[in-house]
Amino acid sequence: MREILHCDLNNFYATVECIENPCYRKRPLVVCGAEELRHGVVLAKNYPAKAFGVKTGDTLWEARQKCPELISVRANFELYLQYSSAVRKIYEEYTDMVEAFGIDECWLDVTGSRLLFGNGKKIADEIRGRIKKQTGLTASVGVSFNKISAKLASDMEKPDATTVITPDNYKERIFPLPVEDLLYVGRATAKKLRLLNIHTIGELASAREDILIKWLGKWGSYLYCFANGRDNSPVRRTTEAAAVKSIGNSLTNYRDLKTEQEVKALMFLLAESVASRLRKSRFGRASLVGFSVKNSELIRTGAEKHFNPPTLIASEIAERAFALFRSVYDWRMPVRAVSVHVADFTMSDRQTDIFTDEKIAVKREIIEETVDNIRDKFGADSIHRGIVALDKELLKVNMKGEHVIHPEAFRLPEKH
Repeated sequence: MREILHCDLNNFYATVECIENPCYRKRPLVVCGAEELRHGVVLAKNYPAKAFGVKTGDTLWEARQKCPELISVRANFELYLQYSSAVRKIYEEYTDMVEAFGIDECWLDVTGSRLLFGNGKKIADEIRGRIKKQTGLTASVGVSFNKISAKLASDMEKPDATTVITPDNYKERIFPLPVEDLLYVGRATAKKLRLLNIHTIGELASAREDILIKWLGKWGSYLYCFANGRDNSPVRRTTEAAAVKSIGNSLTNYRDLKTEQEVKALMFLLAESVASRLRKSRFGRASLVGFSVKNSELIRTGAEKHFNPPTLIASEIAERAFALFRSVYDWRMPVRAVSVHVADFTMSDRQTDIFTDEKIAVKREIIEETVDNIRDKFGADSIHRGIVALDKELLKVNMKGEHVIHPEAFRLPEKH
């Protein structure tokens, strides 16, 4: 039987800030965007802030209402990456099968390491001790027989704890948990499951698989297996590159977007990044374009569609994503976050239809490659698309000359 660990660094961003600045340790603190952005989103909080009810995802003004004495610090991702790399080096002393799940979480397959280091719990306890001693961070580690169960286990006891889930105690420990605790069950999926009177993982495990597929598509089958403790997905080796299936980018805006024009401008900005990465990847053109948005209550809406001809042109990606957005979004609430992605790559030449001017399409590709070269040489802020330049707020520029919507452009790992 496999032995998988899921290691989760506790309150990672906030803990790093408290290690670097010991005066913060006993005071309520959150990590968010720039202080001047009153609607910045809380990315992490320490335990004193949590005691006041501050939650990840709160806007800064909401957090201050709960805790007037709250300290906010701006996210320092270069520093967090240094700590994350230091912890990963510890993991790699026990196994070369280490798979990251965001900056602060990793799966480790220690099945082949037991003869050297002992069973999974012994390894987990040793790793937790070394992380604390060498970095000052604490970690919660789940030990189980697959990745999904190990992730559930690591969430059960925090901070600085090891939790073991076995086939024998799986039902007793896991079935009573809320269905939202299962990886990949987000708010929208949980809402659909509640309509089926499914509120716990145990109820999901005992549901009819065909009904779940009818309501959730193929994900219904996956979630049914996960709830029943079935997950054969491997932990990738450190040296093994993940297969790239899509290229995307997302941003959480510092204020709610209330008009189609604002969403369109943001989609064009995201599409610039996506198209540039697509061209540099040499994967060819993308035939599938998709988008997703989160409204002001963080409820996600999205869609994707195959288009012909395949493209690597930013304006075409943006227009296709925006057309999908207009077809499905009902504007009951303003938009908080937007993402654009492309997939299904093809190396074939661009195939135009009778309505497309081939010469114009070729010129667009040449122009966009030229823009890439200009930005590489003079910086991302050296040239802008007109629709983006019209919205001055989209052109806030940071110290490195990169486009900044707000510091929460760095996404936290989340359930989908």
